[in-house]
Amino acid sequence: MILDGLTAGFVWIKSLHVIAVISWMAGMFYLPRLFVYHAETAVVGSEMDRTFRVMEGRLMRVIMRPAMVATWLFGLMMVVIPGVVDWSEVWPWVKAASVIAMTATHEWLAARVREFGEGRNTRSGRTFRMVNEVPTVLLILIVLAVIARPF
Repeated sequence: MILDGLTAGFVWIKSLHVIAVISWMAGMFYLPRLFVYHAETAVVGSEMDRTFRVMEGRLMRVIMRPAMVATWLFGLMMVVIPGVVDWSEVWPWVKAASVIAMTATHEWLAARVREFGEGRNTRSGRTFRMVNEVPTVLLILIVLAVIARPF
């Protein structure tokens, strides 16, 4: 009964999944860039530091975390619909591993939001520039796995 409802709503679930992914990725690209500027320009306790803290915290709480949860929710809903995923193929495993890595990156960024919020950041702008590339690489893997399926 529940699977019938999910199957009937597949295009809506898929649409909401894509919307959630886009929202999550926007934050995943933007937050490390904010960290670069925060680490390189803001003195702890300054007005600029406080502004960055607010921006980073709101981005995580209001956009990124809800978008990540929605991405997982709608993605898992699609996974249980019969015929959507063939786990005997390689592509869903590549996607799943990449999404888990994206989630781990998200949680690493969330920990940095807490550190900046407590005035305890010890990482350089260069570190955050490098971390900024991780979501890009993972996004490329995910899109190729799902659409081109070269694996």
